[in-house]
Amino acid sequence: MGKIVKDTLHANGIDIGIYTQDFENEFISLTDIAKYKSDDPTAVIQNWMRNRDVIEFLGLWENLHNADFNPLEFEGFKKQAGANAFTMSPKKWIENTNAIGIVSKAGRYGGTYAHSDIAMSFATWISPEFQLYIMKDYRRLKTDENSRLSLNWNLNREISKINYRIHTDAIKENLIPPELTPAQMAYTYANEADMLNVVLFGKTAKQWKDENPTVKGNMRDVATLNQLLVLANLESYNAVLINQRKNQKERMELLRQLAVQQLQTLESVSLNNLPKLGMNF
Repeated sequence: MGKIVKDTLHANGIDIGIYTQDFENEFISLTDIAKYKSDDPTAVIQNWMRNRDVIEFLGLWENLHNADFNPLEFEGFKKQAGANAFTMSPKKWIENTNAIGIVSKAGRYGGTYAHSDIAMSFATWISPEFQLYIMKDYRRLKTDENSRLSLNWNLNREISKINYRIHTDAIKENLIPPELTPAQMAYTYANEADMLNVVLFGKTAKQWKDENPTVKGNMRDVATLNQLLVLANLESYNAVLINQRKNQKERMELLRQLAVQQLQTLESVSLNNLPKLGMNF
């Protein structure tokens, strides 16, 4: 499980907790949203979950996103929903249906959280006006996040290009005899570049292209931020190893060790802890 990254939405004077583990699926605090309506958020959430339309919506969401969802328990709840005697809580829903769209967290910063799809539906039930305030700040948060990721990605892509020049100079000075033809020289460059591709991505550029014929660009153009950063380091390190006259087999083993170590380290670092880049650098 990846590291949890936390943030806060600010909606009409109310702070709403939000967290993610994969930067794709955000979970927003229903407890915080419910505070807009009452000082007893637990009761508000349970009242919301008593509605038949809500149970049907939650079941549909789980069917679309959760292969382990229990449809039999869901059908039983759907038949009972809306009746005066029907009660429902997040804990009951999760334990009986194996739901993943709603989670209950314990501790000081605990409470009931839901996937953003579900949280926005809950916010609309609370107040359509309040939901618009939440959506406004949610969009602001996503825009900031995408901008930060884009700036960091582009910076590392440029670093990779600079290091590629260092890399090719080392190849030219140490691996290319003066009698080689231009075609043979191009092959040597490509061979070294593909060695780094295999070290980092596990495949050559041609293998990747054969697997992704409709994708524009090359494998490095669709690399993650972490992969680009490691690639830049691999190019610099490979240049050092070439200057040390190590053969390709030795270099591949050392480069692979470096790639694994650095990727593991980077995966443990939250992107929220990266410095925000301005335009004056």
